[in-house]
Amino acid sequence: MDIEEFRKHAHSMVDWMADYLENVEQYPVLSNSKPGDIKAKLPLEFPDNPEDFTAIFKDFEDKIMPGITHWESPNFLAYFPASKSKPSILGEMLMSVLGTQGMVWLTSPAATELEDRMMEWMRELLGLSKEWTGSIQDTASTGTFNALITAREKASNFQINDKGFFRMPKYRVYASEQAHSSIDKNVKIAGFGSQNLVKIPVDQNFAMIPEKLEERIQKDIDSGYEPLFVLGALGTTGTTAVDPLEKIGEIAKKHHIWFHIDAAYSGAALICPEHRWMSKGLEMADSMVFNPHKWMFVNFDCSLYFIKDPDLLKQTYSITPEYLKTDADEEVNNYRDWHIQLGRRFRALKLWFVLREFGAEKLRSIIDQHIKWAQELETEIKTSADFEMLAPVPVNLLCFRFNNGKMNEQELNQFNERLLKNINGTGKIFITHTKLNGKYTLRLVGGHPELTKGHLERAWGLIQKSANDLLS
Repeated sequence: MDIEEFRKHAHSMVDWMADYLENVEQYPVLSNSKPGDIKAKLPLEFPDNPEDFTAIFKDFEDKIMPGITHWESPNFLAYFPASKSKPSILGEMLMSVLGTQGMVWLTSPAATELEDRMMEWMRELLGLSKEWTGSIQDTASTGTFNALITAREKASNFQINDKGFFRMPKYRVYASEQAHSSIDKNVKIAGFGSQNLVKIPVDQNFAMIPEKLEERIQKDIDSGYEPLFVLGALGTTGTTAVDPLEKIGEIAKKHHIWFHIDAAYSGAALICPEHRWMSKGLEMADSMVFNPHKWMFVNFDCSLYFIKDPDLLKQTYSITPEYLKTDADEEVNNYRDWHIQLGRRFRALKLWFVLREFGAEKLRSIIDQHIKWAQELETEIKTSADFEMLAPVPVNLLCFRFNNGKMNEQELNQFNERLLKNINGTGKIFITHTKLNGKYTLRLVGGHPELTKGHLERAWGLIQKSANDLLS
């Protein structure tokens, strides 16, 4: 492809992208493809000779698009939103064109220094103190892994990095029963073993019970274990429950345990001062992770990892072969030392575009509206004769189920599972489920930047109609 062909096809694709964004609600939100459908349309062997780009793009439309679940639709109400925005898309396009590799300052000074400033902007926007610093990572899973490894090396005086776990204490890691599954994966990768991840019971609101944490820590100490790390959730994955961070922080401080906060999704609400009630105690933590690629309209991937002592993080990860040494190393941040990967994408660019194009007040207004609309829908569900709420609504996630009082628990679980499949089968909205205290629970969360109250009202109407149709 020469530069003129590139120019022609690039213009054509931008028009296609704009049309897609304008018309995304016309697509079924959830793909109706069956396993193997897309692969069956693709040739078994790759081409030996160049193919015309027009034909390639036609195959994209005909063979790939039918298998796409449309996360960009305001009617995507499943999991957690990963809602991009137009300025973020443009930033991502420039990232691709530049091909920036930001592993050290010298490889692209602008990438490092814009990231420096974006972490400072976000620190202020989230209401954090200046003792926090950090970098942009790929996902919250990586951020939590950074915290876990750093805690390990601090506790062992960096001996595990050097000698492994031989003759080291038997470390324990603590998280609530509702914590994100990444902590389960991370303890395995970090070498602690799954048996040393201790899940702490939760209360009726699905938040960690600090007294149970204290009891378990003392029991482990008495049994010869060394408590190392506790994860507090500022919004759990299942219900967005907020753990009592202040009480957890006091326990962590008492026992000299690393305190990490997972604010991957709900952390976005902290840009609104009126929602900072949930961050009480955050100042006691050693590290925190928050994902602008969820509810702050930045393309995946963009995750902010904040830490109070970056020297511990850098000492944990830093390896500097001769070919990576530069004259500026003592004056700048080389972010390759702030996580596992050597290579780094220019993620700060799209975050910069979003913060400037929206502005803080508009971002606050959108997030505040999402929370308000969700809580209004919560009231409707509570007053419905046929539905019930199963968890509080601290932000914009609703956990509920059909229950007309005429079925036992097994029948209710079966009915709500069928109800979910019927709702998603319409293609009009997409929601997911979880299980809370053994109850099959419908999860609905609206976080698209162009979400309206009408989207939620129509979704609620469809849910009610689907339940009535299933009953009859």
